[in-house]
Amino acid sequence: MNTVTRHVAEDTNALPIFNPFDGNLVGSVETREAHEIEALMARARRGASLARGLPRHQRASILEETARIIECRRDTFANTIVMEAGKTIVQARKEVLRCVNTLKLSSDEVKRNAGEIVPFDAYPGSELRQGWFTREPLGIIAAITPYNDPLNLVAHKLGPAIAGGNAVLLKPSELAPLSAINLVSALVEAGLPEEIVTLAVGGVELGKALVSARDVRMVSFTGGFAAGEAISKTAGLKKLAMELGGNAPVLVMADCDFAKAVESCVSGAFWAAGQNCIGAQRILVQSNLYNRFRDAFVAATERLKAGDPSLEDTDVGPMISRQAAQRTEAAVNEAIAAGATLLCGNRREGSLYHPTVLEGTPLNCALWHDEVFAPVVLLTPFETLDEAIVMANGPDYSLHAGIFTNNLADALDTAGRIDAGGVMINDSSDYRFDAMPFGGFKYGSMGREGVRFAFEEMTQPKVVCINRG
Repeated sequence: MNTVTRHVAEDTNALPIFNPFDGNLVGSVETREAHEIEALMARARRGASLARGLPRHQRASILEETARIIECRRDTFANTIVMEAGKTIVQARKEVLRCVNTLKLSSDEVKRNAGEIVPFDAYPGSELRQGWFTREPLGIIAAITPYNDPLNLVAHKLGPAIAGGNAVLLKPSELAPLSAINLVSALVEAGLPEEIVTLAVGGVELGKALVSARDVRMVSFTGGFAAGEAISKTAGLKKLAMELGGNAPVLVMADCDFAKAVESCVSGAFWAAGQNCIGAQRILVQSNLYNRFRDAFVAATERLKAGDPSLEDTDVGPMISRQAAQRTEAAVNEAIAAGATLLCGNRREGSLYHPTVLEGTPLNCALWHDEVFAPVVLLTPFETLDEAIVMANGPDYSLHAGIFTNNLADALDTAGRIDAGGVMINDSSDYRFDAMPFGGFKYGSMGREGVRFAFEEMTQPKVVCINRG
């Protein structure tokens, strides 16, 4: 299946892809340079013409068939995720199934979201007019994706874009591009004309050339704040949709289902080795439950098995690189030096960073107000719900939040007052269903993903009005 990979020695321009756990060479991919932008754009323009001409039933069939192909080869796709991104095999299988669902939702959107009747005669002076609006493609979309969900986050760009009749310039993460390449291969096998998706693996300068190209009508980016801000300064007059990370708070009230709260918070904190933009990073626990929750949470964390992600019983795999694990270790040591107490973890073996729990982290510490994107959790007690909400809303950006409580009034009050794109009640912050709107609040919030919402971002209304007078 993985025919896109080849030995590095065959091509001096090939980018080697290494297994983050053992450092072994997984394969390599061809890279593109910024000076090639005009050739890439010429191909994308041809792709846009082809995409616009595909009838809706054909777009839907291609997406549905791609979902079927991936489902049939789910073990191959899952193993590729494990090898290039370090996710555990159990987590990788779930990502493959989510990708299948994302593509099926995209297929449905083609047929469902074509436009609406406009009630012109509802307004005086327009009684003799009737008409409708359609949803038309933007043209060329530049999609830039990260390493942490190397298959499904690419599907969240490609599925709605293709459904809307667009061409895509796809720049997957240089750290984990193989799943994206295999997804594009499956789309072509399912009948998508090859030029509709143009792959461009490369560095920062290539990214700048893509987002600044005049014929690109939208940039869809998932990644960090610094890169997102740079894109916004470079892009010029075009649509921007950005998912720029989070620092999820989860509130645990004294009246919660205790066992469920502990289990869900442990899973939400350490899924994908914490490299999860909606992972539970700050867990705020009501003071009269705090000691009991802390002890149970730490005990459950210490039972997690960290190691080889290809093994069925591994709970936590490596981080994407040794450098990422070293940065995490340094950030935790800085927090400890500032006054935080280490409850467990803070052990590194190469790229493997063991699940780590801190308490008493100062609120001015980087680990408290920045996204950690690592298997690190901060526990802190609170007295009142008002106090907890103030702490939860402290950082400048937010994607998801969670609350565990059996008090409906408290749950709904919190949902209304927390600044987040989603509030999960009696669930960890890391729950996401691929059909729901997904995006951030506050600084850097731009647009929404989730298939229907991305489809609407990636299309534009066109009004047709008939004057019968």
